Amino acid sequence: MRILTVDIGTGTQDIFLYDSKLDMENGFKLVLPSPTMRIHQQIKAATRQRAPILLSGRIMGGGPCAWAAQDHARAGLPVYATPSAALTFDDELEKVERMGIKIISEDQARQMPGNVQRLELKDFDFALIAETFARFQAPLTDLAAVCIAVFDHGNAPPGVSDRQFRFDYLDERIRARSSLGAFGHTVGDIPTSMTRLQAVAASAADLPCPLIVMDTAPAAILGATFDPAVSARKHKLIVNVGNFHTIAFRLGERGIEAVFEHHTGEIDRPKLEKYIRALADGSLKHADIFADMGHGALVYGTDALEFGQGEWDIVVTGPRRSLFQSASPIPGSLRPYFAVPFGDMMLSGNFGMLSAASDLLPPEAANAIRASLQTTGSRGVAPWDA
Repeated sequence: MRILTVDIGTGTQDIFLYDSKLDMENGFKLVLPSPTMRIHQQIKAATRQRAPILLSGRIMGGGPCAWAAQDHARAGLPVYATPSAALTFDDELEKVERMGIKIISEDQARQMPGNVQRLELKDFDFALIAETFARFQAPLTDLAAVCIAVFDHGNAPPGVSDRQFRFDYLDERIRARSSLGAFGHTVGDIPTSMTRLQAVAASAADLPCPLIVMDTAPAAILGATFDPAVSARKHKLIVNVGNFHTIAFRLGERGIEAVFEHHTGEIDRPKLEKYIRALADGSLKHADIFADMGHGALVYGTDALEFGQGEWDIVVTGPRRSLFQSASPIPGSLRPYFAVPFGDMMLSGNFGMLSAASDLLPPEAANAIRASLQTTGSRGVAPWDA
């Protein structure tokens, strides 16, 4: 049984092809430029050519592609976008037009002259990934499922903060089931308000197998728990330091005890450690994080998590984990443990997606995944030898 997992971030898209016949460490993997970085590069190339561009497709991850589109407009070059593509930059299309991007209808887009460079926005491109694997004689056939993770703020109603709206989504999922796996969705279970997850599902509509989508932040935290040193502890606080967002979960025997989420660019190590300590002792308030331009905080458990037990205090993962790395120990600072599940930090989110998928797939597939996540060193190295 094979499952394709794709964790789509700001800088990279991390791809892991799970095969139940192989050790997890021997699964095929790719770390490639993210979709938003690919569009960023394509827009930059059009800017150098002084060419007008048309953005069509669906809502996808912003950041780099949005900055490139605005730079293109500031250079005095036309930027056109269909409504569904323009939502990548903001849920309010009036704000998108104020960025210098002209919103046009799908009919108008089809009538654009040939000198306009057309760029399709989408987070998930199965054909491109399949072509890459096929070139290495690893065709993506007979997949049991595809799992995709993206970060989704959701479509907040007018007048509602998108930071608060996203945090309300986190709260709803945790209260429904106090487990990180609760953030996994089958296609029919995706909330209509989570528009980026919905767009991913639409991009994968032609897949011949089930699709499971998940938010990247809890996926990375869940994946980190499969590091043997982390799984051995009953109580832990895990921090995922992403390129744009930092999230921390306090986990106990009964599930999720507390969480907070902030923007990585708004924090340094002293501030982050202050919030982590408050999350651990239960004193962190939602208003503390929200007023600091973060998303928020929620505390569900009443017991405090005490630091100073064992060789490390907190678990750290994510592409910006260097925030906790220093040449020499900092007196009084929290002692980090850098999780490396199955030998690869970059695939933490993929392993988390697999775990969430085991709650949603039929029993035969679920049991195979759970066995793989709990066992190493017993299966083999090459799928064509099985």
